[in-house]
Amino acid sequence: MNFFDKTAQQYIRTLVNLSKHTVSNYRMDLNKFVDFVKKSGCITWAEVDEKKVRAFVSKCHEGGMIGRSISRNLSTLRGFFNWLEKENLVFNHPFKDIRAPKSNSRLPAVLDVDQMSFLLSRRVDSKILIRDKAMFELMYSCGLRVSELTSLNIEDVDIQGDEIRVLGKGKKERLLPLGGQAKKSLLRWLSIRDNFVKEPADKQSLFLSSRANRISVRTVQSRLDLWGRVLSIGTTVHPHMLRHSFASHILESSGDLRAVQELLGHSNLSTTQVYTHLNFQHLSNVYDKAHPRARRNLK
Repeated sequence: MNFFDKTAQQYIRTLVNLSKHTVSNYRMDLNKFVDFVKKSGCITWAEVDEKKVRAFVSKCHEGGMIGRSISRNLSTLRGFFNWLEKENLVFNHPFKDIRAPKSNSRLPAVLDVDQMSFLLSRRVDSKILIRDKAMFELMYSCGLRVSELTSLNIEDVDIQGDEIRVLGKGKKERLLPLGGQAKKSLLRWLSIRDNFVKEPADKQSLFLSSRANRISVRTVQSRLDLWGRVLSIGTTVHPHMLRHSFASHILESSGDLRAVQELLGHSNLSTTQVYTHLNFQHLSNVYDKAHPRARRNLK
């Protein structure tokens, strides 16, 4: 292992408050940059200057990486060089003035209310399907990230108080209201959950796999995708789509952006504001269909 790989791994070990998924992304971003630096002929991190950083960004862009992905990559590397400064391994920060090239921002994909209702109205008569429906109802009811769902323990659910406790990004805890349909599905799942428990088993986890382990992110993704295909929803359904749909539907009905921010667990309101664009898009479509003089392509 050379000097660059060693320092990158040392930095990764400092990321103790981040989720496994985030750490995995950081490691991938760092490995990509380490490979670039080694090929550029540098011997120490202090030799990495702004010119080399710009060449790296240009290479990412030419390779087809979108602006949003490059921005994430740069954020990782800024954090890494902040750490290098503290360790006195560099004395100038080549990433401070580097910005990612802009790309067209894509609005998050959502299911409309009818699609969402159709997805969750599926009749379930097997233990696996009962579990699946409880997971999906809970994700949509509370706007959960898939990692938040899979990390839930039984003790995090307060059935009597109609709320759940969620540990979000940055280990930030939030209490969320538990909707009526989600509660109903969750109670049905809890009534059969013991059928999944074997010895040894994860007895704390709210949702279990058929092997009695904590449900994995990959399993939730594949099960939801299967539901979407079986029910012919018409689009690929993934866990974050339920979170996006939750936010869009709440905002459409209430117009309360701050409340949506709190429910989603966003640190910055700017992150939540993407849903105002979704809301406007919905209103614009309604306007185009309903207003007698709305057609905009008149000659």
